Order: sequence, then C-alpha cells, then structure tokens
Amino acid sequence: MKRWTIKELYAQKPVGEEVVVKGWLRSQRKTKTFNFIILNDGSSQGDLQIIADAELPNYEQFSKCGTGSSFAITGKVVESQGKQPIELHATNVEIYGNVGEDYPLQKKGTSMEFLREIAHLRPRTNTFGAVFRIRHHLAQATHKFFDEKGFFYVNTPIVTAMDAEGAGELFRVSTLDPANPPKNDKGEIDWSEDYFGKQAYLCVTGQLEGEAFATALGSIYTFGPTFRSENSNTPRHLAEFWMIEPEVAFADLDDIAQLGADYIQYMIKYAMEKCPEELEFLNRFIDKGLKSKLESVANAPFKKITYTEAVEILQNCKKKFEYKVEWGADLQTEHERFLTDEHFNGPVIVTDYPRDIKAFYMKQNEDGKTVRAMDILVPGVGEIIGGSQREENYDKLVERMNEMGMEEDLYDWFLDLRRHGTVPHSGFGLGFERAVMYITGMSNIRDVIPFHRTPNHVEF
Repeated sequence: MKRWTIKELYAQKPVGEEVVVKGWLRSQRKTKTFNFIILNDGSSQGDLQIIADAELPNYEQFSKCGTGSSFAITGKVVESQGKQPIELHATNVEIYGNVGEDYPLQKKGTSMEFLREIAHLRPRTNTFGAVFRIRHHLAQATHKFFDEKGFFYVNTPIVTAMDAEGAGELFRVSTLDPANPPKNDKGEIDWSEDYFGKQAYLCVTGQLEGEAFATALGSIYTFGPTFRSENSNTPRHLAEFWMIEPEVAFADLDDIAQLGADYIQYMIKYAMEKCPEELEFLNRFIDKGLKSKLESVANAPFKKITYTEAVEILQNCKKKFEYKVEWGADLQTEHERFLTDEHFNGPVIVTDYPRDIKAFYMKQNEDGKTVRAMDILVPGVGEIIGGSQREENYDKLVERMNEMGMEEDLYDWFLDLRRHGTVPHSGFGLGFERAVMYITGMSNIRDVIPFHRTPNHVEF
C-alpha cells in the first residue's frame, strides 16, 4: 500500500480511505481502552493524531515505546472530533525502532546550546523542522528568482589559488606531509611539490570566476559553499557557509542594488506562501515580531543613502554606541540596526563606502576617496547583502592592486577580462545563512545550517 505523508493527508483529507503513514513518535497517552499516538514524519509542521484501540495484538508493546520511536501505521482516515481536521483510526501498528529513556529529545524545554551538541537529532524538533523546511524553500526561491530573470546558474571552483577578498582568511588545501614538508634552497616550503604545484586554498568567493562568465553570458549567479578562517565565535559567523553571488554585465550600482532589493522581497514572499505553518510557529515561539517584520519589508520601498550620509545620521543621533562612529571606519551591526530599526524603520541601501575599507575590485569614484560599493540592510539583522560595481578599467585596477601589494601574475586571467572586451558590470554576495536567519527569526547562525563549522568545532 502507498505511504501517505502527513502533508498529503492534510491537503487531500481522504476521509474513509485506508492509508499507511510512517514517522516518529512525538508523544502518546495510554488509557485502558485506547492509545492517543501523535506522529510526525517531517513533511510538515503538523502532527497526525492516531487512535489505536487496546484490541490491537501488539498494543502493550507499542504503547510502551518512548518519544522518538519510529512506526508504520495502517488505518482509516476519519474526521476528527478535536482541533485537527482529520485523524487516523489504526488497524495495524508496526514498530521500526524503539527508543528508550535515554533519548535526548523529550517533551520539555531544551536549550539551543544543547541541541547543537546533538545536531544529528535536532531536525526532529518542531523548531528545527520549521527552520530547515524554510531553508529548502528559500533555496528553491533563489533558483526560481534568477531563472525567471534570465540568469544562468554557474558552478565556480571550491579550490583556488587566489585570495579574492584580500583579507587573508583562507584555509589551505595541501597534500604535503605537515610534519616533514619539502623545502627549497632557502629553507622555505617548496609548494611546487604540492598537488597543484602552488599554494591552494578553499575559496572565499566565486565572484572572480563569476565575472568571467558574466562577460560572456551576460547575467549569471553562483550558489555554493565558501570558506573563511576568520577566528570569530559570534552568532553571525561561520567558517563554512553558502553564498549566492549574481554578476551582471552592463549593470551599474543602481541596477545591482535594485536586483538585491527585489531578491530579498521575492524570498520573503515565497517563504510566506510556501511555509505559513512554519512561520506561524516561529513567530509564536522564536520571534514574536517575525511575521510583522517580514510583511513590512516584503512590500516596503528601500531607502537609499550614501555612507557619508549614514555617518552623519549616526553622529548626530542621541543614541550611545559601543563602537565609535567616524568617517573611514566600517559600520558595525549596531550602527546598521539603528538605521533600519530606529531611524528609517525599514530596509536601507547604503552606497559609496571609503575605498580603504573595501576590496580591490570595486569601481573607484571620481572623488578618489570612495568606491561604488553598496550594502543592503534590513531590520533586525543589519547587513544582508554586500555588492559593488566592479572596476572595469584595466589601468585603475592594476594601480589599485599594486597599492595593496597584490601579486599581479596570480590575477592575470582576471585582468584579461579588462583587456579583452571590458564592460561595466556589477554584482553582490548574499550569505545564505544570514538570509535564513532573517526570515526564520533565529538569533544564531549556527542554528540555520545543518552542521555548523566554527573555531574548534568540526563535529558531525
């Protein structure tokens, strides 16, 4: 007999039909004549209530099973007398896996810290089931959004020889013996003996390779894992995370900023359409203002200001910040959230940052002090997207690279894009986990990725 998911049962309500459901026990309540079984199979936020009569041959056996036990249950779908639209009257209960008293997920409050220690089991909780179903739909929304706009999906390398951001936060990839690496005549490690013949790293971005395809296909996006060895244990940082990076030929900063705003609103509306039960649960138990926050951004205009204007607003406000506000310093999360949550009460696009705090590839403004960079800030989070118009002028790009002491030969192919048919082009990066944090209301980035990678943590 076909297995029905709980999601299918609630959608179709096949009252009177005999069906098979399979899932994990959330709870059960035994009486002398019957047992209330609450089953969840992961297909939706909802559980299924099942009535199992004491006359069933293995009643005593399955009624003693603990939370987390797995069952296959055959029964007849009937209209429910309780809050649920339907329930199941069981005719057969098969036990797949019985769980004892040591099962760590019981019917009581459990801290997020503890759940991170059992990350292999936490998807079975209501909270993480909701988060990861939403994450799935946001990934689908990403591909759908860019496909509808005529973008091509490009898979960029995970292993690279370049530090594309210039920050030096790279994980090295090597097959050399760490205890006894080959040395050259200067006593330095001879990387020519390594697998790739030079130093190689896990990528921090797919942008540079994305630019190559944008200057051929017009509009592309990447969606893949990226890695940064920043030694940070904040609730906003991961060592391994996923990035969405569109790159668009013939686009300027205004074009790419509008694309970013449209994308954020598309994701919010997609989640609201596909995951109403999950968002309702998270709004009730995780972030009580979540739904109103999302609804306000989904249809709101994005205010646009320059970095200089942002600094003036922050310096002239009465709020006291932990980090000093001064022109030339990067905006901190507390500054960004003041702009979105208090000053503008909505999403904000900040443009034209000081060039000394931005990457080498960003287009320089005529003032010689700023670059055509932008960050999109949203209430409750701060920065969610960072992007720029790229420097398409070969001479200016080389000059900037030399200023920063970069190895020009290493980027020779990247410079070729400026030598051969250069065009104005722009792009941005969105950390997927930060978007999931924002749309689910979760406060720690470790709780929106299946198995987090952070300093001193590589379990699972």
